[in-house]
Amino acid sequence: MSGTQKHLSLFKANIVLIIYGLLKIPLLAFVRPRCIELSPTRSVIKIKLSRRTQNHLKVMYFGALGIGAELSIAITAVAAIYESGQKIDFIFKDFKADFLKRCDGDVHFICEDADKVRALIEQAKASPDRLEATFKAYSTVPCKSETEKVATYELTLSVRNRSKAS
Repeated sequence: MSGTQKHLSLFKANIVLIIYGLLKIPLLAFVRPRCIELSPTRSVIKIKLSRRTQNHLKVMYFGALGIGAELSIAITAVAAIYESGQKIDFIFKDFKADFLKRCDGDVHFICEDADKVRALIEQAKASPDRLEATFKAYSTVPCKSETEKVATYELTLSVRNRSKAS
């Protein structure tokens, strides 16, 4: 990495989650997600099962699962936007989830489409149009199984470059 290239490290990603949660989306601050992996091809968000995130059956609450699924994709978009130096807005257009098993432990939300998220942001750098793409993610409960999926997600990310808008 050159001295002039911007890069969002794992430490910075977690600081962004904390500050953005406190200032813009208070639910993020309440749930306390942590980024535990952020690479060009994969991102992993961890949300602990706690009194804040569990429902009456002592499994992760639907809202916390939604936050984790969204963040597993959004953290890569935030990193790519930061690295681009441009004013690119994003929002999720839709959300589809299949819950396969109970989330009865700390949950890892994994997006292995990070390279595709970065490609969408790269496209947005040159286009004034709103662009959309659907990305997949899944979650696991590592204390039960590192590889067994407890849920799968599909979210459509919509981006627009404000600096190119007419």
